[in-house]
Amino acid sequence: EVKVPLWAFAAFLLAGVAGVCIAQDRVIPLNELRSGSTFSSSEARALQQDDFANPGMLWVDKGEKLWRATAGSAGKSCASCHGDTKQSMKGVAARYPAIDGASGKLLDVEGKIQQCRAERQGAEAPRRESDELLSLATYVSRQSRGMPVQVSIDGAAKPHFEAGRTAYYRRQGQLNLSCAQCHEANRGRKLLTETISQGHGTGYPGYRLEWQNQGSLERRLRACFSGIRAEMHSYGAAEHLDLALFLAWRAQGLPVESPGVRR
Repeated sequence: EVKVPLWAFAAFLLAGVAGVCIAQDRVIPLNELRSGSTFSSSEARALQQDDFANPGMLWVDKGEKLWRATAGSAGKSCASCHGDTKQSMKGVAARYPAIDGASGKLLDVEGKIQQCRAERQGAEAPRRESDELLSLATYVSRQSRGMPVQVSIDGAAKPHFEAGRTAYYRRQGQLNLSCAQCHEANRGRKLLTETISQGHGTGYPGYRLEWQNQGSLERRLRACFSGIRAEMHSYGAAEHLDLALFLAWRAQGLPVESPGVRR
């Protein structure tokens, strides 16, 4: 087995970084965008495409049950307000993260579910990365599968977008690396046996084979920060939401794939 020194790994990722420029609106042209699933193994792609084999569908099934179950002091279910998800939730995940009209805050799908649980149902908001929240978020996102990502970065969303863009291109951690150095400067290159993807979050919430579990985009972001030995923000942190908005803009036009399957 060949061991790759840490310095060599860092040097590999730094190669070609001169081509990455923050001033450019899009380093990867829209017509060259590729889903993370196209960088996966044929086995992982087959799992994602088969609803009977896709392990993420277990969370879709749990989410549907939770959607219809009453909760909280209001004695309401999600279905009480929103009815049939095939109509009411179609396209919703493709538009998130988004600014919430009532609070003025940037929310992702998970944050919106937490808000509804607490404010509309009078129930305890499910914690981030809990099975309940992952199930509901996956169920809601499933209704947008195949629809193009189309987020708004105007108005109140603009400062969040700019903060997310800054974070994406900022070198961080002990390895002094940015997201762009992997997913833009070195996209498509091999790192040992793996091909570096373009870094889109269209498959989340999704099932990662290395986790043997369903997880959110936030969990994946935290894993990246851990990999470069950078500061780990808490779940639900503004830094994660801002970055998620920028990532969604980068993926503009790619289809929602949740529940995706990734290595």
